[in-house]
Amino acid sequence: MYKLMLCLRYLRTRYIALASIISVTLGVATMVVVNAVMSGFSHEMHIRLHGILSDVVMESHSLDGFYQWQKHMDAVKAVAGDDIEDMTVTVHVPAMLNLRVRDQWYPRQVTVIGIDDETYNKVSDFSKYLKHPANRQQVDFNLKENGYDGPDDSKLVESGWEYRRDKIKYQRELEDEMRRFETLHQTGRMPEARRTNPNEFAAMPSPLGENGAAEVDVVTPKFADDPSAPPLPGPPPSDLADRMAKQATQAVNALAAAGGDPFAQRYKQPESTTFDPMKHQAPGIILGMAVASIRQRDADGNVKDIFLAVPGDDVRLTFPSAESPPKAISETFTVVDFYESKMNEYDAGFAFVPLSKLQSLRYMTHPELGSAISTIQIRLKPGANLQEFTNRLRSEFPAEVYPFRIQSWKDMQGPLLAAVQMEKTILNILLFLIIGVAGFGILATFYMIVVEKTKDIGILKSLGASGGGIMSIFVGYGLSLGIVGSGVGCILGLLFVWNINHVARLIEIITGQEVFDPTIYYFQEIPTIVEPMAIVMVVTGAMLIAVMASVLPAIRAARLHPVEALRYE
Repeated sequence: MYKLMLCLRYLRTRYIALASIISVTLGVATMVVVNAVMSGFSHEMHIRLHGILSDVVMESHSLDGFYQWQKHMDAVKAVAGDDIEDMTVTVHVPAMLNLRVRDQWYPRQVTVIGIDDETYNKVSDFSKYLKHPANRQQVDFNLKENGYDGPDDSKLVESGWEYRRDKIKYQRELEDEMRRFETLHQTGRMPEARRTNPNEFAAMPSPLGENGAAEVDVVTPKFADDPSAPPLPGPPPSDLADRMAKQATQAVNALAAAGGDPFAQRYKQPESTTFDPMKHQAPGIILGMAVASIRQRDADGNVKDIFLAVPGDDVRLTFPSAESPPKAISETFTVVDFYESKMNEYDAGFAFVPLSKLQSLRYMTHPELGSAISTIQIRLKPGANLQEFTNRLRSEFPAEVYPFRIQSWKDMQGPLLAAVQMEKTILNILLFLIIGVAGFGILATFYMIVVEKTKDIGILKSLGASGGGIMSIFVGYGLSLGIVGSGVGCILGLLFVWNINHVARLIEIITGQEVFDPTIYYFQEIPTIVEPMAIVMVVTGAMLIAVMASVLPAIRAARLHPVEALRYE
């Protein structure tokens, strides 16, 4: 009992130990806060990295992909079908995206991903990060009328079909005015009314002048009786000759009916077969948010997105074909939505298009083998062992034999995840040194107490106290310092974590500087996760250091002889 009473008395009256308690408190509180913030960032990063990737990816060795993918999917199901929840296929290809802004083309380097809008969302969380609510329910590549999520003053809110119609109408009126001014420049008078039929436009004067025919080098074809003329091909087959004669007769009749205008038939076609940008869209494309926008502060310091393109705009995409050697293919797409995962690597580098459209444009179809794909993506059932599943597939489908390699999503993002884990570990080590310094403070303080209380120790021993009893007094004193310091530090750390966003706003008000710049981190609030096991380890470590720091002074006190202790006084 006297041991406990002395421990509590020293704890209340020995204010010199207060510095050690404060050191332990600050160390524990700092470690609790840092662990919670790093866990929050790590969790958000895992969610976003995994959001676009399925659990396991079978990736082609070649950019041209591989055929007969249905056969490979059946083989995978035969090997590990019990663990598979769903599967889909995609095509990945590097590309150059061109955005037309103020009559200038802005190029962007992107990775184009061809996805099946029916199955892709079943293997990933892709749709959660789209801007239109309808696309979050079911992804498709049709332009929506309006309703895109964004700030009230954002251009994104007004995008969609209405924006596209207004833009096309403005462009047509501008082109009409430019034609009128061109006519004024050529004829010297302004047309009285706008002409809608191109056939009504006056013929343009020939730039060759009156003697233009004499100024142009006319190539005269050689006749068949010329000895140097190339040989003529043989007569076509009879059925082909009949079809050609029939088509030629139809073309002549149609031309005659149109009054000699070869393009007159175009105006007679039904509107449904003629592409009208006011009513029709090009193949849809979903762009990463940072591909088509620039996030920066305005003159008032508010963070604002400046859009280079919004849903309803047309963009130009150039990518290599799946030929040998590959050729550049360009196609126009209509932006139908944005993808914002808040991972800049994804938001600034990805564009999504329909799978079948990308396959046909890249010539990834074969009359016998079917279509080619770049990856097979697999989502596992809850509870399935990811690493065991991946290793099983690797053993069944070695990369040396099959045209693809097998990776889990953690393998594909390994360097990034390892960097985050390493940062967290280094921070824990550095902050734990603070508690280590506090331990040395406890050690020095206890030595001073032992020297100061030598007479009291001698009296206790002369009254019958054992060495173990004296030692337990100081060890218990160190333990009580650790309990108080780590306990208070844990409570302060948790209070700080639970109110960290309020604290950040207070710091911003005081300093005028944002703690986490939203133009860089894309976080509206600081993410935190309190892990109970991490707190237990920190508190236990702090208490252990406090006890270890008190052991040496306790041993010295226990070894004091009562006679020498009293004679010393």
